[in-house]
Amino acid sequence: MPGSGTHRVVILVYDGVKLLDVAGPAEVFGEANRLGADYEIVLVSPTGADVTSSIGIRIAVDAAATEPAPDTFLVAGADIYPRTPVPRDLTEATGSLAGRAGRIASICTGAFVLGAAGLLDGKRATTHWKVAQELASRCRASHVDPDAIYVRDGTTYTSAGVTAGIDLALALVEEDHGPDLTREVARAMVVYLQRSGGQSQFSAPLQGPPPRSPALRRITDLVTANPGGDYSLAELAKHLSVSPRHLTRLFREELSITPARYVEMIRFDMAKALLDQGHTATQTANLAGFPNYESMRRVFVRKLSLSPAAYQRRFSTAHRAQPSGLVER
Repeated sequence: MPGSGTHRVVILVYDGVKLLDVAGPAEVFGEANRLGADYEIVLVSPTGADVTSSIGIRIAVDAAATEPAPDTFLVAGADIYPRTPVPRDLTEATGSLAGRAGRIASICTGAFVLGAAGLLDGKRATTHWKVAQELASRCRASHVDPDAIYVRDGTTYTSAGVTAGIDLALALVEEDHGPDLTREVARAMVVYLQRSGGQSQFSAPLQGPPPRSPALRRITDLVTANPGGDYSLAELAKHLSVSPRHLTRLFREELSITPARYVEMIRFDMAKALLDQGHTATQTANLAGFPNYESMRRVFVRKLSLSPAAYQRRFSTAHRAQPSGLVER
């Protein structure tokens, strides 16, 4: 922090760790150092042995997890732990470092390691949108936000998938050194100081697991097959031969959402896919079942802080037409 001397950032790594989960935040702190900050970046593993990343690159480790006392403690993520239990040596190393740290944070699926160590109990958290539901099922004492880029709860921070570790590290630098230095770090790295919208703008349509209840799966199939139908609560309940109250209870118990919001979510996901395919905004609103373009625009702005047109410009293609002789900035 300003004027408080060297700030030690300890990053816990292990075999299979995502390289960008380590390198992205480390580059933010390193760039901050070039602008006057004083971060010491230390890589540790549970035993102090070097590790191999998910793409096979060896990562040299500075120390075992028992040695340095961190000011900031980061746990990088890996593909393996949403699929398998976190091993004891990793949870013990995490608990030991967290107990000595001023603040703790996870990058992407590193949240599973924090959760396994009991460090997310009673806290809000996030992780990659693809595995947010799995984290919620493992950490029932935590509230998992599947849309946030990063979440702060007291001195505990969690972030979404891979590049969101850069967003989180920028937030930590801003906390330590203020917005001016952090803005220069973001400019030097050619990234946003703060991204608009949440993970919804990056998630693939309808990639979450289907509802367990056959009744709710029937609604998913119904809306997907004919998104423009009448899906008021009364009509949905009539279609399933249940009372509106019972249907609402089913949705809240299994999906923590109202039937109306679920229908909106399906239409929203379909709209994103249609825009990705090159349909106009007006065509998309009609095909995805929205009453009109304005109703679709309101949903996009609420969920993404982006209009449908802005979403389409951002994600429809990586090949942007440019006037001859001009370089896009």
